[in-house]
Amino acid sequence: MIAPRFTPVADTGLLVSFADEMSADAHAAVGQLDHAVASDPPPGVLEQVPAFVNLLVRFDPLVTDHAALEEALRALWAGAGSVSRPTQERRVEVCYDAEFAPDLPAVAKAVGLSEEEVIAAHLSGDYEVALYGFAPGYAYLTGVPEVIQVPRKPAPVRDIPAGSVMIAAGQCLVTTLKMPTGWSIIGRSPTPILTDDPDRPALFDVGDKVVFERIDRATLEARGG
Repeated sequence: MIAPRFTPVADTGLLVSFADEMSADAHAAVGQLDHAVASDPPPGVLEQVPAFVNLLVRFDPLVTDHAALEEALRALWAGAGSVSRPTQERRVEVCYDAEFAPDLPAVAKAVGLSEEEVIAAHLSGDYEVALYGFAPGYAYLTGVPEVIQVPRKPAPVRDIPAGSVMIAAGQCLVTTLKMPTGWSIIGRSPTPILTDDPDRPALFDVGDKVVFERIDRATLEARGG
């Protein structure tokens, strides 16, 4: 098992790190500990915030402290490998028509494929929700096939519509708000990521698998995209 490192964060947080760079093993370790804490939270724990290689655990300083929480987390981590983390498969519709995929031609040219080959590769990706960040509902997905991995643009573009499906390096994301981005936009999705349920504000849980399904423009418009 990977040995975690513990770093106090202010008076109410403990950062548990498994690596200094992104890796599948480190992220799997984050997921295992996150699930272990959620299943059997130590006294005083308020929330866990998973990232690519670390887990921030927030706590009530009137109930516990950094040293006591670290001891509890070490004990949980010792048994985390035997705990199965539940995940679900989520399906996300995407339309790749030119109007909704302004960067698809540039991606195709950059990787030496046709646009249809880029679309086929994107649909074949093995996507997993790694974390939420940057903006509400922004779920960062790993699993973009290497053959279509392209870097971010040199400068961001403003006013990218909500529902844009975009890629950068090995990650994919479906936007939930109109915002600027430097990622490559290759489609549009009508699948709602944000929900009206306060107990479950987003479609995905960290660790969920995501499958993209191709739809045509008529279906996109019928879905409100």
